[in-house]
Amino acid sequence: MLFDDTYKTINTPSSGLYKEKGSKFIALARPVDSEAAVKAEIDSIRKEFYDARHHCFAYVLGADKAAWRVNDDGEPSGTAGRPIHGQIQSFDLTNILVVVVRYFGGTKLGVSGLINAYKSATQDALNQAQIVEKTVNEIYRLRFNYPNLNDVMRIVKEENIHIIDNQFDMECFLTYRVRRSLADQVNSKFRKTYESEIIYLKTE
Repeated sequence: MLFDDTYKTINTPSSGLYKEKGSKFIALARPVDSEAAVKAEIDSIRKEFYDARHHCFAYVLGADKAAWRVNDDGEPSGTAGRPIHGQIQSFDLTNILVVVVRYFGGTKLGVSGLINAYKSATQDALNQAQIVEKTVNEIYRLRFNYPNLNDVMRIVKEENIHIIDNQFDMECFLTYRVRRSLADQVNSKFRKTYESEIIYLKTE
């Protein structure tokens, strides 16, 4: 296989806690699959922990981990978002948001103290998380003529293809999901079906 088509993420929300000199750091890890989901989770957490002084976060999205962001939310630059992001990287996770909520205890912790606190709270949350491995899948739409239905369905059965939607008429359509590493093999079989056309829709 020329590329990796699996990634690790968390299955369900988890939380962690770190206390230092009266300050309390509550880490909340959430599975997310889009920036819209990230925003919704952050808004929800800000409302739930409305009385906290800081809501610092980091998130990573996509199987290639290309989309990511950190936010210190008023803490000294580099003391909150980056340590949170560093733990997400250490656990090799993606499609994840971690928000660390801080309740100030009255004593300043200093730069190294803050870095350690945000790192430790995040580490605790990720240690509690249920980490799962998922495959990168591609979605395609196949167009073919009705007389070729049996040939198409034989391939579906042979390759154990997951059908999302179908429309069988004189002109037929099949929307299906296939693991990225198997896509070329599956699509090659479909292309051999007379007068068929494959349209790539998206990767998920």
